[in-house]
Amino acid sequence: MFDYEVLKLIWWVLIGVLLIGFALTDGFDMGAMALMPFVGKTDNERRVAINTIAPHWDGNQVWFITAGGALFAAWPMVYAVAFSGLYWAMLLVLFALFCRPVGFDYRSKVEDPRWRSAWDWALFVGGAVPALVFGVAFGNLFLGLPFQLDELMRSSYHGSFFELLNPFALLCGIVSLSMLCAHGGAWLMMRTEGALGERSRLATRLCALVFLVGFVGAGLWLAFGIQGFNQLSVTDPGAALNPLLDKQVMQNNAGWLGNYSRYPSTQIAPIAGIIGALIALLGVRRNSGGVSFLGTSLMIVGSICTAGFALFPFVFPSSLDPASSLTLWDAVSSYKTLGIMFVVVCIFVPLILCYTLWSYIRMWGRLNDQTIEANPHGLY
Repeated sequence: MFDYEVLKLIWWVLIGVLLIGFALTDGFDMGAMALMPFVGKTDNERRVAINTIAPHWDGNQVWFITAGGALFAAWPMVYAVAFSGLYWAMLLVLFALFCRPVGFDYRSKVEDPRWRSAWDWALFVGGAVPALVFGVAFGNLFLGLPFQLDELMRSSYHGSFFELLNPFALLCGIVSLSMLCAHGGAWLMMRTEGALGERSRLATRLCALVFLVGFVGAGLWLAFGIQGFNQLSVTDPGAALNPLLDKQVMQNNAGWLGNYSRYPSTQIAPIAGIIGALIALLGVRRNSGGVSFLGTSLMIVGSICTAGFALFPFVFPSSLDPASSLTLWDAVSSYKTLGIMFVVVCIFVPLILCYTLWSYIRMWGRLNDQTIEANPHGLY
């Protein structure tokens, strides 16, 4: 088995992989539902949009649940601080996600336009709000969160929900929302046709452009307007856990960009995000949903890796007391826990990938009005 330091690095990578898996899979169905009230003009068109993700949305949630469970098991201190300090933000995401299963199941129960329109907007909330809040959360990580650890490792949070809605974090939220909406629009391009497919193409173009401008703008803001964190020293990356020991942290202008000069290969992440947006726009120009979906997928991978590489080794920075910041070296579980979890991941993640791929292959195909009319009671 790997030594403790290597296991910590492995789990930093694995948490990132799970977040990327969640964004790639659950991201397109959240994005598709965020666009659905705008690209679907008739009841049949909206039903087509809903049924493109109907066989997959609940399976895609597995990545979200797995990422949350892995965060709890691998980084318990991060889980504790995040879910206590960001309690209202987490509740907002949770209640927004409640709209999805209820909306899917209840929408078609009554053939009343007002009833169905209400559930359409509920599905919009279930897709748009989590996408926005996740981006806002990442934006606040770069600003640092106002928490502090005492000598007993108890966290005290000194912020409020509305303080999270600062300009930089909101910009990151727009980047996240536009990225996932572009991903959802590309999905609808692949799975629909006619007027719905054309409106999805236009929505994908708009969202990719917003992402491109927002992503570059957030990067420039981060470079010139935000004090980043630097971990000056860590005595032993493989040592036992205590965020308050063997660590010195300071803030400076080069903080969040320091890793890109220390490790030049990491520069591929922001480049990938920009290239992904350009590929998505090329797919829109050629009316190729597959090319656009490839581009939006690269946008997602590049964006998450950009944030992860910039933050490394920080996981949960503290603006109130930089020394209390949680890093991948000192906020993780024990060596034995990480080792057991690594074995479990090696067994079950391939299984998840296999059945996910199988379900997409078996349920692939384009949908249109005729599909809905031929299955009036068998589809959402």
